[in-house]
Amino acid sequence: MTNIKLTAAFAAAMVVIVLSSNVLVQYPLSDWLTWGAITYPFSFLLVDLANRYHGPCMARRIVYVGFVVALVLSAWLATPRIAVASGTAFLCAELLDVTVFNRLRRHAWWKPPLVSTLFASVLDTAVFFTLAFAGTDMPWITLALGDLGVKLAIALFALVPFRVALALVRPSA
Repeated sequence: MTNIKLTAAFAAAMVVIVLSSNVLVQYPLSDWLTWGAITYPFSFLLVDLANRYHGPCMARRIVYVGFVVALVLSAWLATPRIAVASGTAFLCAELLDVTVFNRLRRHAWWKPPLVSTLFASVLDTAVFFTLAFAGTDMPWITLALGDLGVKLAIALFALVPFRVALALVRPSA
C-alpha cells in the first residue's frame, strides 16, 4: 500500500472515531459518563499502531489530516464549541501521544502505548471538557472524571489488540 493510501486509510479511521465521539459526547450515559467516552480512546490505539508500524512522521500526518477533516465535519454535525474544544484537545493530546510513544519505542512492547495513552488521555480530558462545557449546565467535572476513567480502562484493554497486531505484522524499529 502506498504512503498516501496508507495515510488516507488511517486518517479515515481517525475521522470516524473523532466524529462519532464528538456527536456522542453530547449524550450522557449517566452523571459520570457520555457515550463519546466509549469511542474516543480508540484514537490513541490507532495513532500508536501507526507510530509503531510506520514511525512518528506517519503518525503525525494522520493526526493532522484527522484533525482538519474531523474539525470541519464536527462543526457541521456537532456544535461549533464542541468542534473547537475537540480539535484543540485532539491536536494537543495526539501530538503528545506520538512524542511520548516515540521516546519509549525501544522499551517493553506494552510501555509505549500505555504510557503515551495515559499522558495523552489526561491532557485530552482536561482541555476538552474545560473548553466544551465550562460555564454550561452540563456536570462537566464529573463527566470529565468519568471520561478519564474510561480512557484509562480502555488504555489497558487496548493493549490486547496492540499486542495481537504486533504478533501479526513486524513493526518498524
